[in-house]
Amino acid sequence: MGLLNRANRIKYLAFNDLWFMLGGIVLLSFVTDFIFSGGSFSKWPFVEATINWSISLLFATINWLIIRTILIALRKRYPSLKDNKKRIPLFFLSIVVTVITVDYVGSTLLSALIGDSYNHPVRSRIVVPVILISTMTMAIYEAIYYYVWLKKSIREEEQAKQAIVQAQLDALRNQAQPHFFFNTLNTLRDIIDQNTKEEAKVFVNRLSEVYRFILDSGNANLIPLKDEIKFAEAYIHIQKERFGDNLKMDWKVSEEAKKLLIIPMSLQLLLENAVKHNVVSKAKQLLIHVAIVDGKLKVSNKIQPKSTQLPTTKLGLKNIERRYALISEQKVVISKANGLFEVKLPLLKNDAQKHPHANTDH
Repeated sequence: MGLLNRANRIKYLAFNDLWFMLGGIVLLSFVTDFIFSGGSFSKWPFVEATINWSISLLFATINWLIIRTILIALRKRYPSLKDNKKRIPLFFLSIVVTVITVDYVGSTLLSALIGDSYNHPVRSRIVVPVILISTMTMAIYEAIYYYVWLKKSIREEEQAKQAIVQAQLDALRNQAQPHFFFNTLNTLRDIIDQNTKEEAKVFVNRLSEVYRFILDSGNANLIPLKDEIKFAEAYIHIQKERFGDNLKMDWKVSEEAKKLLIIPMSLQLLLENAVKHNVVSKAKQLLIHVAIVDGKLKVSNKIQPKSTQLPTTKLGLKNIERRYALISEQKVVISKANGLFEVKLPLLKNDAQKHPHANTDH
């Protein structure tokens, strides 16, 4: 592994250690020089001190490069965390062996070159501190490596969670669309049975506009409330082809609230349920209220049960609850009391979403 190969340094050390290595070697050389001679530059003339310090620099450089090479080799051989029990003791042993060997070989060669005066009688007192300093320095490598590894693991875990949530949201969103399609086909069948051919054509045209919206928002998990209201109004317009003025809407939504976000097709599903499960006739007109209450979109209507209830799986409400649960901590509130059926849908801001799924809104 070349020292100048940045990609390899990052691959095995988790960071570009060039400046850390250069600075560490210089620092280690001064520490070694201080331990050995009490600080050459404070005791001897500059030239002599520089020569003496250069010997410490040479030893520090050789130690660092050898130990670093061993570190990389051990990481290649034992890349998994479960191998730490093998790798770390071997690494510490290699530090001890390297420092002792380099000191012995280096001091022998220097003694042969410059005389016996280099063989200091208390070299063992120098080797032990150098081993400790080298171990501490290599521990910094380990700490940085595990810090980067931990950040990467957390990021990958969050990405995995987000992928799972996105898959669940996609499944729920795709589930809602056939549910809507099934009910609109039933409505079209009733219109064909009860109304003229021209009215059926108008219904189909309106239905195509509605499906254009579904396709346009098909990949969104949250959309502005104003877009959902536009879609809901188109749906109500379709239903009015069948029920006329017997189906009424009471909208009380401010322009400011329309900027907030909502689950796509959620309002439409609630309106659909109201039409499906309640009598809508001249004698019993159905009035659906849509208003903003306590930061939520409240949809309510008087309960007017049909004499023959249609089978229901409560798919619409379950779908909405699950999709909100995946995106936000806020819950859908459903109540049935005093002859009224009421659902409150949370209106969200981008920063109100669950953190792991913050990128799933559009």
